[in-house]
Amino acid sequence: MKKQIYKSIFLIVFSGILLMTIMLIAKETDLFDDLEDMEAGLKISGGMMLNVVLALALVVLISNVLLIVLNLFRNRRGRIGTLVTVISSLIKYISALVAFCWILSIIGVNVSTIFASVGIFALILGFGAESLVADLVTGVFILFENQYNVGDIVEIDGFRGKVKEIGIRTLSLEDTGGNIKIINNSELKNIVNRSNQRSVAVCDVSVSYNTDIEELEEKLVNMLQKIKAKHTDIFIGRVEFAGVEALADSGVVLRIIADVSEENIFKGRRLLNKEIKIMFDKDGIIIPYPQVDVHSK
Repeated sequence: MKKQIYKSIFLIVFSGILLMTIMLIAKETDLFDDLEDMEAGLKISGGMMLNVVLALALVVLISNVLLIVLNLFRNRRGRIGTLVTVISSLIKYISALVAFCWILSIIGVNVSTIFASVGIFALILGFGAESLVADLVTGVFILFENQYNVGDIVEIDGFRGKVKEIGIRTLSLEDTGGNIKIINNSELKNIVNRSNQRSVAVCDVSVSYNTDIEELEEKLVNMLQKIKAKHTDIFIGRVEFAGVEALADSGVVLRIIADVSEENIFKGRRLLNKEIKIMFDKDGIIIPYPQVDVHSK
């Protein structure tokens, strides 16, 4: 929060100094003489420059107060988190537009004339910034259709990650390695929302061909019950022996599955591997490894 406040103060001071410097240079060098004496039309004065700085400061202050309030809810998941990120993005765009129009009005520019030309501007925008318009329109549909929200785990074109932020123009995803991928809203296609249902963590473990599978299956029932009771925060449903997955070269591959949430699918798999190894060691069950028999005459 302090960083945001310092950034706002710096922006206000820097913008004010930059604006005053430009206007003073323009006044001293008669820059506006060739533009129908714009200097006289704008009536540059110290009071006007002060009003510009105050207007800019007020806009920045209000927008930052709103962003600080919204940040209190930023860690929320689901619909609330989505609305927070979208509204935050919208506030930034609106603040820039309001500040721009307000400053033009203060220095004497007829803002109503500018808005009267919105039709021509929109036509130019439609041809020159088609992707921008598509991003904005898609962002509105994302907000109202509620197909995925902040905190959901989705897969987009092979990239799997948690939705960190949904903006007016872009979507931010974070994978398990902390990498952030930013995608334009208009490019969001082939989306799979993995948070809408349970996922399955899978553990494939080999045992020796000498192992009595039926006896081991009876032992596994008790083992898996203990694993589930030990990690109730991870395993949210069944933890069971699915059967013999394969007859491999070095051993019989058994498959064990467990219901987990999508965000814990990798953690659940690692826990299953760990707990099965520990329990097999305690029970004397051998997990084979590849071996080579050499025969010589």
